[in-house]
Amino acid sequence: MAGESPATVHLSYGIPRAGVPSPASFRRWVEAALAGARRRRPAELSLRIVGTREGRTLNRTYRGKDYATNVLSFPAELPPGVRLPLLGDIAICAPVVRREATEQGKPLAHHWAHLTVHGVLHLLGYDHIEEAEAASMEALETRILKGLGIADPYQA
Repeated sequence: MAGESPATVHLSYGIPRAGVPSPASFRRWVEAALAGARRRRPAELSLRIVGTREGRTLNRTYRGKDYATNVLSFPAELPPGVRLPLLGDIAICAPVVRREATEQGKPLAHHWAHLTVHGVLHLLGYDHIEEAEAASMEALETRILKGLGIADPYQA
């Protein structure tokens, strides 16, 4: 993206890569999220594509919920005064993404894009626990995805 600071995306796979978007797609979606959130500084994050077992273990360990969820974000916890471009880690559970896209009648690539953008926004401090925060985050996601040619994921 012209004029934007670069994003470094470290991609790893806990499952076979078949049916998973390309690294270039993930990078484009990460950069769109950063630009949409108006982050101008360099950013670095890790994105891991996981299967159901690993997704369930992560969700149980870090959120106390014993099931695989679609996306988990782990913002970097840097010591005070340390300024690095590290945003944190995102785990996306491929089987859950596929199932949800089918259930919701969405193109699979669009759901991958949405969850990638959603995860990046969590790393940047956005949340959806409170109703007002959820409305703000959903509006930002919708705007970012529209820029990628993807319909509003929150419309039925």
